[in-house]
Amino acid sequence: MDSPRYSPPDDATLRRILQSTRTIAVFGTSPDPVRPSHFVARYLSLRGFRVIPVNPGHAGETLFGETVRASLADCPKDTDMVDIFRRSEHVPPIVAEAIDQLPQLRTIWLQVGVESDAAFAMAQARGLQFIQNRCPKIDYQRLFGELRMGGFNTGVISSSL
Repeated sequence: MDSPRYSPPDDATLRRILQSTRTIAVFGTSPDPVRPSHFVARYLSLRGFRVIPVNPGHAGETLFGETVRASLADCPKDTDMVDIFRRSEHVPPIVAEAIDQLPQLRTIWLQVGVESDAAFAMAQARGLQFIQNRCPKIDYQRLFGELRMGGFNTGVISSSL
């Protein structure tokens, strides 16, 4: 029997996920404000999400009012979403760690350009919501009326809000 194939969530599902999520571990957060992981995490924190930055190379530093964690095992146990900024081939062990370490986990979100059949299978086996090749910042802006054209198809990238 073939494994179920990933299909992108509809807007109602995305809206429900974003409305119910409280704490997001952003795996691969950079302290560099021009990096996408930084401005996505910053944006989410400014929208009321508790954002837990995860980056072993910057553990102990402070970003968005939170201490940067070395691993998902160091994140609060009530973390309900993990947003992953890593290349696709690095995703499965991150998802395995999230499943093992975060008992309140409900959603695995892989950023634009990041896809993993293995991660999807793990998430599905645990009954988790799984989103790949999308950005929660972009979807939040689109679904809640905040989408601006700056940075989209303009050739200009900006980390400002």
